[in-house]
Order: sequence, then C-alpha cells, then structure tokens
Amino acid sequence: MALGLLGQKVGMTQIFAEDGKVVPVTLLQLGPCPVLQVRTSERDGYHALQLGYRDKPRRTASRAERGHVTNLDSKRNRKRAAAGVAVLPKADTEPKRLIREFRMEGPAEHEVGKVLTVELFDNVVAVDVIGTTKGRGFTGVMKRHNFAGLPASHGVKRHHRAPGGIGAHACDRGWSGKMKKGKRMAGHYGAARRTARNLKVVRVDKENHLLLVRGAVPGPSGGYVTVHPTNKLG
Repeated sequence: MALGLLGQKVGMTQIFAEDGKVVPVTLLQLGPCPVLQVRTSERDGYHALQLGYRDKPRRTASRAERGHVTNLDSKRNRKRAAAGVAVLPKADTEPKRLIREFRMEGPAEHEVGKVLTVELFDNVVAVDVIGTTKGRGFTGVMKRHNFAGLPASHGVKRHHRAPGGIGAHACDRGWSGKMKKGKRMAGHYGAARRTARNLKVVRVDKENHLLLVRGAVPGPSGGYVTVHPTNKLG
C-alpha cells in the first residue's frame, strides 16, 4: 500500500467539467494527519507510517491514548530512562480518534510529528478509498440478496417476502434433504469494510482540505475513510 491519508466522507454532489459535462463526485475531507510513529524493519520487522486523524478531547481519552502521542511522566518511563533505554519520539499532539498504518516498501521519508495534508495527492490520477458500508441490521432475503419474493396471487397470503424452500430438492438424489452450505438467507447486512478502487481524482482543494473523486464511496456521510493512490493497472 502506498502512503495515503485519513479523513471523512462529506457527501456527494456534481460539478461541471471543462467540456460542459456533469460529473458526479464525492467530497472527501482528508487530513491534516500528523505522523505518530515510524515503523522500521530493524525494530518492528516492517516499514510503515502511522498516521492519526481528528483530535479527541483529553478528558475522554484514556491514559494510553494520551501517552501514545506525547511523553507522560510515569514510574515506568523514569525506570526506562534510568536504565538508558532510548525513548521513542512522540508527535506531541492531541489524542486522535482514528489511527491507521500505511505499509511502505522501504524506509519512510517522513519523521514523527510531520503533518501531511491533501497536497499529497497533487499529481495522483486515481485513488482507492476504503470505508465501512452503511449498517442495515438484520434484513430479509429481498433486501440482502435481491430475491424476487413469492407471487402476489390469491394463493399466497401474507408470505410475499419469504425466502421460499431452503432444503434440497426431492429429486436431487445426491442430497438427503439437508440444507446446502452457503444458502443465501436473511441475516446481518452492511457495516462491512469495502474498497472502491481506481476512482479518478477530479479536483484537489488545498484550502479546505478536500479531495473530489469521481463516483461513489462506501459509507455514510461523516464516515471515516482511508485513501491512498491506486495500485490497479490500466
């Protein structure tokens, strides 16, 4: 995964291209994202950058969350300092609501505390957007799997959205009436991690930290997203 940014989905709108055509776009508010940690192969076994997004009030943050971004005076830290253990650099920022890591192929060029903005996508043509789809709770087969439902005839009474038979057919001699694995039935739908790949970058608004991409992005307005340059070829 290439280096990207964290942010939120603002919503959808449309803009007019230079040729006069209407382009449907999704507005993504990305960054500013400070670098919280730098992973190295010598210490961690891999190269990565850990970014944070959106401040969290200190009164609602745990001590571990506060200690992740700044050095706190504690008995453990004093013992480590007395033993000569090097203290890892901290970003010295407010606790963050969203923290993610971006794997790198080699050593990272950025240091802890540097703030990355939407300018990172200045020369990027297309991006991949990772989000969490809208949660729809427990849904039936018509909404979850697009079933047609039973006929709305006189013989069917208050059973139109039922899934129908779920067992093996009587003429199927290879099965003994048991339900096959993977049968599509009612159940939990949505609230899943999804990736919209190869979305064209339409515009970069540096002043408002906005990235406009063509098409739809998974998740509701206000949902957190992870954006990085696409690795899809063609």
